[in-house]
Amino acid sequence: MSPVVDSSFLDGFVVLDLSRNLPGPATSLILQQMGATVIKMEPPHGDDAKSMPMLYTALNSSKTIVTADFRTSEGIQALKDHATRADVLIDGFRPGVMAEMGCSYDTLKALNPKLVMCCITGYGQKGPLAEKAGHDINYMALSGVLDGLQTANGDIPVPAVQFGDLFGGTSAAVQCILAALLKAQRTGNGTCIDVSMTHNLWKQNIMPESMEQMWVMLTGKPASHQEDLLSGGLACYNVYRTLDNRHLAVGSLEHKFWKVACEAMDKPEWINIHWSRGAMPGTPQAVKIRSEMTQLIASQPLSHWEQVFGGVDACITPVLSRAEVKSRKIL
Repeated sequence: MSPVVDSSFLDGFVVLDLSRNLPGPATSLILQQMGATVIKMEPPHGDDAKSMPMLYTALNSSKTIVTADFRTSEGIQALKDHATRADVLIDGFRPGVMAEMGCSYDTLKALNPKLVMCCITGYGQKGPLAEKAGHDINYMALSGVLDGLQTANGDIPVPAVQFGDLFGGTSAAVQCILAALLKAQRTGNGTCIDVSMTHNLWKQNIMPESMEQMWVMLTGKPASHQEDLLSGGLACYNVYRTLDNRHLAVGSLEHKFWKVACEAMDKPEWINIHWSRGAMPGTPQAVKIRSEMTQLIASQPLSHWEQVFGGVDACITPVLSRAEVKSRKIL
């Protein structure tokens, strides 16, 4: 889950992971891949993710697993003992649970002033939804991200990738933990980090928000779904179905790439039908060329288009399955 090559970045650091399922364990996995030692404390029945053994193994097989019952004084003491020696503690409980166990951040910081505690929840430690349960699909729904995936006919697909858990939770947690560790090293003071998956997903709307403001400035009204620059309104930035029911991703957003693409398709008359030349989404030119390109790409199988674009630099790629990614050794 990490592109890091040097596994000594966090050598000597200890991470105590109290979390379960995906966001927290994925966070501690990345920290481990950076060189940290991870101790994962689980209840007697284990992590709920064990119901999906392959996932649990992928996330936790290389960690030290310690069993502790936090409903007992012995379990709470074990938690405090580990927290005293840890640099980072990852908390995946609902807001207030750690305090109810007598393990609030203030309590643990008194034992270990440099401790970095990262609390990962769906909606944050405070606010109207703080106590609500949720899953990845709910965080996407309440952050505006799921709505942004709406297709032209109004359907919303369920993504196979857990954007809320991994982008709103894991990625944000790793970034904050690394920054907090730097602070602890510099000042001797730890930090309690509040990672809300919904809030962090909302921050990923920076491009749609900016595009909407630009669209309102240009047209006087917000763009509907799949009508702006980056959500399907352009021929040069779209996904097309091929003759064999595969898909081609066209990302020729800049005119220089679009020119190369048009030349490769033997369509020189399309070169200047581009948003940077006035063919903005929704204009007759843009609608017409998108329709024509849809028909053209659909006339040949994916293998044909891979051959057409394989030797040119036009930001056009096949949409690959996970098996194909592995077999082609791209990563």
